[in-house]
Amino acid sequence: MRDQSVGDEFQQRTKYQRGEVRGGRLDWASKPPTYKSYPGTPKLALSDPTVAGGVPIWDVILERRSERRFQAVPLKEKELSQLLWAAQGVTRTQQSVGLRAAPSAGALYPVETYVVIHDVEAVEAGLYHYDVAHHQLEQLKVGDFRTAIARAALDQPMAARANVVLVWTAVFQRSKWKYRQRAYRYVYLDAGHIAQNVALAAVALGVGSCQIAALYDEEANGLLGVDGVSESTIYMTVIGRPR
Repeated sequence: MRDQSVGDEFQQRTKYQRGEVRGGRLDWASKPPTYKSYPGTPKLALSDPTVAGGVPIWDVILERRSERRFQAVPLKEKELSQLLWAAQGVTRTQQSVGLRAAPSAGALYPVETYVVIHDVEAVEAGLYHYDVAHHQLEQLKVGDFRTAIARAALDQPMAARANVVLVWTAVFQRSKWKYRQRAYRYVYLDAGHIAQNVALAAVALGVGSCQIAALYDEEANGLLGVDGVSESTIYMTVIGRPR
């Protein structure tokens, strides 16, 4: 049986105590790459995102609800582009760092976005990786992954019925490079910021979303082709047109 106190121990052992926070200089030579890419894969350029106007933010917050039932109506490519930009799109470049739509501890951005597409206009069904730097999709696998992603999402049918499932992984060393073991706290906070951006953007676009933290980690990792150690699935969101 797994240690039932591991969460409690983690919480206690990663606390900051005054006078005990380690300083020192960072080893910049060992800093992990900020962006992940899949060279040699087919690329799909996404529509330019809309960056002005839209529904007032207070109206969007008021209307945000989790949606689990969806119509069999395709999502538009433009809508997918807007959602991905809201999730992790670069909104400003400052001191050679591409700052994104969602905050990240130390601007280290450990979270990667994978996209399982079921039904999007003009986009082939399959598994994709969101290339943040170029606002494009990298095609990793072609095919129908409805059953696989629903099984990985703790057998929740909404993951098969949605148009799209966003799957977020963490490349842990990007944050551990600076924050050591406390980095794990920040990784999950980062994922939460990203998911909330998507949830609000979905409302603004008139589509629905639901966040999924209950998942079979290794089944999700196997679908994405990540090792579950240096990079592992931590969160999902389903997106579709609500009934």
